[in-house]
Amino acid sequence: MPPTPKPGLDRAVADLASRAEAWSSTGISDRIELLDSLHTDFAGVAHRWAQACIEAERLPPANPAAGEEWLAGPYFILRNLRLLRASLEQIAQQGHPTIPGPIEERPGGRVAARIFPDEFYDRILYPPGMTAEVWMRPGVTAESIHETQAVAYREDPPSSGVCLVLGAGNVSSIGPMDTLYKLFVENRVVVYKVHTVNDYLGPLMEEGFARLVDNGFLRLVYGGAEVGGYLTDHEKVDEIHITGSDKTVEAIAFGTGDEGRRRQRERRPRLTKPISSELGNVSPILVVPGPWSPGDLAYHGESVASMLTNNAGFNCNAARVVVQHASWDRRDALLDQIRRSLEKIPTRVAWYPGAADRWQRFADENPGRAEFLGKKSSDERLQWMLVADVPPDDPEELCFRTEAFTGVVAETALEAPSTAEFIDRAVEFCNDRLWGTLSASLLVHNASLRDREVAEAVDRAIANLRYGTITINQWAAVGYGLVSTPWGAFPGHDLYDIQSGTGVVHNTLMFDQVEKVVVRVPFRVWPKAPWFATHRTAHELGRLLTEFEIDPSPAKLPAIVWTAMRG
Repeated sequence: MPPTPKPGLDRAVADLASRAEAWSSTGISDRIELLDSLHTDFAGVAHRWAQACIEAERLPPANPAAGEEWLAGPYFILRNLRLLRASLEQIAQQGHPTIPGPIEERPGGRVAARIFPDEFYDRILYPPGMTAEVWMRPGVTAESIHETQAVAYREDPPSSGVCLVLGAGNVSSIGPMDTLYKLFVENRVVVYKVHTVNDYLGPLMEEGFARLVDNGFLRLVYGGAEVGGYLTDHEKVDEIHITGSDKTVEAIAFGTGDEGRRRQRERRPRLTKPISSELGNVSPILVVPGPWSPGDLAYHGESVASMLTNNAGFNCNAARVVVQHASWDRRDALLDQIRRSLEKIPTRVAWYPGAADRWQRFADENPGRAEFLGKKSSDERLQWMLVADVPPDDPEELCFRTEAFTGVVAETALEAPSTAEFIDRAVEFCNDRLWGTLSASLLVHNASLRDREVAEAVDRAIANLRYGTITINQWAAVGYGLVSTPWGAFPGHDLYDIQSGTGVVHNTLMFDQVEKVVVRVPFRVWPKAPWFATHRTAHELGRLLTEFEIDPSPAKLPAIVWTAMRG
């Protein structure tokens, strides 16, 4: 798409500024009607949306990997629209969205709200036994938790403003869902700069979100860094949201080059507008030693490999560092299963800019240690890279300090006299040595939890890990995909050490004081989750799930369940 010229940018922002107060004063019933229209309109582009992504990434439509583009695109967006509508209905009835599960006390003066599963369909369409809870920041109580929900809907008069959303280019649902969050949760009209990597989706988003565009609450613009820079400085843009790189946020806030670095050191930002952001991290997978069977090792070898290879490794929550106990007698066996899985998962076209250079940097930094797995059929396809046995005590280790954002995963091992002490040391290692605070996963066998000391150490780990999403026995991306769960960094970062960013998105129950999300899944689940790279029918299942979200019906469940069982 050609860049939007400056007069067009000025008109877009002026249009939005003139409609900001109209949006903030739009009543709940009108917003519900608008969401109904958006759901209908976006359903009309859902198939074209997925196909456009499949073609852009040069995936064969009948390849199971094509299922990613259904799930991480139209399925999530449609689910987001439906869940927002449900929350608005509940706000109209009782002043806040309904928390479907119990509210319980957690360590450190926190309370946690169980928000998943919520409905019958959640129990059918997601892994059996999966739960998700939102931990609130200290100070929120069971009695006050509802006061932290839907805060924008309690303001009198309501606040308003223009938010610039800088779209992401790696996952097609990110930008649209960021836009919906700013509009329906934070009460802002949005100028959405479509990312240059997936700007082919811009016309489809304009069609699917036509009612927002027609009412002057959303404008889409196109272009690269120059357009983004012009808009960040625009006098009528009140705040900024970005999913992307910490370096981009620093450039926006402080400028570039020596002057930008000096401003950051001196804590003198050139731009003082509010900036919210989601910026990725070096995602750890903590492996708790236990009596894993060969089947357990094979299952989680596939799972960890899938956490890396999904979307060709271009995910902010991809597996980056597997943390093991140095003395566990199954450590090498798990590594072998990860290797076997990476060998059989087809390599992908490295379609995201800079991937080959980033991959090469990690290869150059690890001569003799980096292993290259999977068939390299052309120069466009990068092999999967495993860097095993990385010394854990190097504070400058590239694998610990830099998000690869391509198909690279490392493994390290910590010495500890017991399993419980290993867990404590692993938490300290992740918190203090790995860059970022977005997401982390723990893998722990049921039998291990029957040991009281281990179970208590796991509970401490969940409480003490400084990550915005923590998953037990599953990829942390499920915290992104549930949509009802808040998604963002652990709170506490600022512009001077931005790490994984500030604020949250998704969060359809509209909590205002989120500390973290905890998702629990049984040690092994069947049928295999569709995000496993080894799932044989993921492309069919992704389409069926999207069609279910277009028009939910019990009549569609048998086909979904049968297709899932064949995966």
